[in-house]
Amino acid sequence: MKIFTRFKFIVLLFALFTLSSFAHAKDGHFIVLNYHDIIDEEDIVAPFDRMEVNKHFLEDQFIWLKKNGYNVVSVQTVLDAAAGKTVLPEKAILLTFDDGYLSFYTKVFPLLKKYHYSATVALVGKWMDGNVTADDPGKSIMNWEQVREVAQSGLVEIASHTYDLHNGIVANPQGNTQAAAITRLYDDPMLIYENDEQYRLRIRAAMFKSADFIFQHAGIRPRVMVWPYGEYNATAISAAKEAGFKITMGLVDGFNTLADLDVLRRSIMIDDPKTDKFAELVTGLRSEQSLRVAHIDLDYLFDKDPEQTEKNIGLLIQRIKDMHISTAYLQAYADPDGDGNADELYFPNRHLPVRRDLFNRVAWLLKKKAAVKVYAWLPIMAYQSKEIDKSWYVQEWKAGKIQESSHVYTRLSPFNPAARQFVAEIYEDLGKYCNFDGILFHDDGILSDFEDASPMALAYGKQVWGISDDINKLRETSKSRLDWAKHKTELMGQFTDELTSRVRVYRPSIKTARNFYALPLLEPYSEEWYAQSFKSFLAHYDYVAIEAMPFMEEAKNPTEWLSNLVKAAAKEPDGLKKTVFELQATNWKTKQKISSDVFVDQLSLLKKLGAKHIGYYPDNVYDDQPRLDDLKQHFSLPELQ
Repeated sequence: MKIFTRFKFIVLLFALFTLSSFAHAKDGHFIVLNYHDIIDEEDIVAPFDRMEVNKHFLEDQFIWLKKNGYNVVSVQTVLDAAAGKTVLPEKAILLTFDDGYLSFYTKVFPLLKKYHYSATVALVGKWMDGNVTADDPGKSIMNWEQVREVAQSGLVEIASHTYDLHNGIVANPQGNTQAAAITRLYDDPMLIYENDEQYRLRIRAAMFKSADFIFQHAGIRPRVMVWPYGEYNATAISAAKEAGFKITMGLVDGFNTLADLDVLRRSIMIDDPKTDKFAELVTGLRSEQSLRVAHIDLDYLFDKDPEQTEKNIGLLIQRIKDMHISTAYLQAYADPDGDGNADELYFPNRHLPVRRDLFNRVAWLLKKKAAVKVYAWLPIMAYQSKEIDKSWYVQEWKAGKIQESSHVYTRLSPFNPAARQFVAEIYEDLGKYCNFDGILFHDDGILSDFEDASPMALAYGKQVWGISDDINKLRETSKSRLDWAKHKTELMGQFTDELTSRVRVYRPSIKTARNFYALPLLEPYSEEWYAQSFKSFLAHYDYVAIEAMPFMEEAKNPTEWLSNLVKAAAKEPDGLKKTVFELQATNWKTKQKISSDVFVDQLSLLKKLGAKHIGYYPDNVYDDQPRLDDLKQHFSLPELQ
């Protein structure tokens, strides 16, 4: 745990370094740009391919790089710098072109020679066999003679884009196909998923086949693996290394260092950017995008009749698509009785019943059809099962004795190693079987000033933190209670870090968010009652999803309350940059919808006060709540990001 926390700290320091846009390029920082097909302006026809780039715009971008002091480097230069043989120049950039289109030879290669730029081109073996792309049979790709010519120029690195993993395979019982490199193949006749060893052997064989194929035809053993669709995981990286690849590349925006060669971040060129947009991307790497978040209950969509469930899902997908938002927080657990505890799950797992294997399907449809990032919304500790030993649960000090907690959330204790492992394996299975972009940790991560009073928790506090194991002494003064709370706050932050790391074995690029109650932000001393701290959350998660819900908090003046909330968040460095303010669309106390006028007024207030990221909960597709027309006018992003 201490090692992981130290790693998190190093990552934060690196982020601060890179904000200066290569001010420390001598330390080995560089970026990688990704292109696909390059076309002539007259070839642009509807529907527009978002990944095609105009040949003239490409040359304008090459000119901009040169004028602004950027140095286009080769893969060899990066490898030499990593080996300590040389130093990367300032503002170093790698250029990469995926799929091996013929346009690389006819349009890109002449520009590389003209500007003396290096580039990497990634070939799909199966496509090379047929000299045509599977994605678009109308597009031509290079032949082997052309590949050998560009390679012999000394300007072009030949990379593998795998032999036959640039396609989808069946990923769930509903038949959705997802990236072959990271997906556990679902065997429909057998109704089972590929197991760990079957998956490992398949990916290992694919890595060796792709390397051998290029060597056989081009006489070059590729050193770079470019992951199809930018999708990879720890197993795939390990297999690539075993097959001799020195570098692999994904498709996530960001700076790189020479320590990142396992998987380099790449910024993809989309929507044929002109020079001004290109300059914004290179200097900012899309870092300033705002989030608009719809928080979705999968329980609302589930029906005992699978056909009705599919109809409900279809309504949701169209609604989210029409909103033009960036993000969906999607429930991955089942809570039919509405008490906030997970009774079942919507994905295959080792520990709880599967209500229906549904999360992966809905997440995939939201990603592909509604073009949103999907966060899996899952409890930290609130899991219920008859098979769980009662001693694993949080206990409280009440009426002079230690007893079962009376809180609405029936939470597993983060102090109990067996309970922690139970939850960690649930998160592992989520990562293994589902395709998603982030995790939203549920608001069940709370310990009151009377919790956790279990013998294991008290013993942990004494042994690890050096505090008393006497509950009366822990609660004796305000200072002792707050000190105990701060330890618990950090413990839960470390626990969620562990859960994140378990998922990142399978989904390395996920972001994290955690639900946060408003009171610990407005009144920091209340950490004593919640074991929650805004500062701690900012340190542990990419986003803090604060419950900006004045009616739930029974605020006398909702407008003033929301204003104070935003102002309090703004006092912290990155407070607004990392906070999602979640409005409520339903007043649970009155069981009434929040009126459109009130919802829009609160939304407008948040934007006026400088809130960068805004969401709402819950979304009700059947009652059009919040109203789609209001969302389109006041909530939608200016353009899809």
